[in-house]
Amino acid sequence: MVYKSVVRKALFRMHGGDAERVHETTLGALAAVSPLARFVRRGPVGARTVFGVRFPNPVGLAAGLDKNGRALPAWGALGFGFVEVGTVTRHAQPGNPRPRLFRLRDSEAIINRMGFNNDGALALANRLDRLGPLPVPLGISLGKSKVTPVDEAVEDYRASLRALYRHGDYFAVNISSPNTPGLRSLQDRAALTGLLSALDGTARELAGTGARKPLLVKIAPDLTDEAIGELLEVCAAHGVAGLIATNTTLSRDGLAPADRALAGEAGGLSGRPLAARALEVVRFVSRETDGKLPIIGVGGIAGVDDARRMLDAGASLLQLYTGFIYEGPGLVRRITRALG
Repeated sequence: MVYKSVVRKALFRMHGGDAERVHETTLGALAAVSPLARFVRRGPVGARTVFGVRFPNPVGLAAGLDKNGRALPAWGALGFGFVEVGTVTRHAQPGNPRPRLFRLRDSEAIINRMGFNNDGALALANRLDRLGPLPVPLGISLGKSKVTPVDEAVEDYRASLRALYRHGDYFAVNISSPNTPGLRSLQDRAALTGLLSALDGTARELAGTGARKPLLVKIAPDLTDEAIGELLEVCAAHGVAGLIATNTTLSRDGLAPADRALAGEAGGLSGRPLAARALEVVRFVSRETDGKLPIIGVGGIAGVDDARRMLDAGASLLQLYTGFIYEGPGLVRRITRALG
């Protein structure tokens, strides 16, 4: 493959191997060609309707690659059936100190501790106002600002939802990133009940006489089955439309020997080592909900077989992040063709 033998090698060597600078350069290039990307039209392949949204194909871009929505038309041109921007927070924030993004090449994995670096909800809303309609559905991942105490998180999420509601086709409530202090405590029953109740009410107010836009919850792979079961009960009680399984993991299991020197870096691990656990979580959620709760499966999808296993486990849609970095745009086309 040209991407892996030529393009990826060049990208990984760029900027002295600084993964975040390469990310920024690549995203900048995609943003530059985005106006032209609007003229690229791809027909539906394996189109489906999930939680009331029509997706031209089931393969989406996970949150994190285009946090601020800089290159949105380009992702559809590359073949993605939907795009999730963010995670965005109420307040603009720089994220954690650099370096904060690390490639584990032999493991085909990434460790990141970005810390929700983004321009803020209002800046994203303004960019989306200027951009206009998109060729594929848009998901918006919402998170808590670092400056906001955990006991004030509800209003933080609500403010972002208000600012962005008119733009999103669905909204993901990110309570599972390991890189914002205290965030994962929002997965606990009491905290999650308060948050989802408030967001459900806000979404209904914003919808007016129309249908409320779908709210999804993104969960951590490090939860026990018991904790996931409690979370599902809360989600069911508050009309959550679906689950995103999973976020990055704090585990360092499955790393190749050559990558173990990086295992001590703080942050969440994504990529191939996460695949088995992500599948377990998707299977568990599907079984516990009798397959009635839609799941977006994400974690370790790096090929057609990975995609099929995730769908067989119970996922309705898929998302790519680390697999896209290591395999390139061809991965999207291979999966969509195989599933179509």
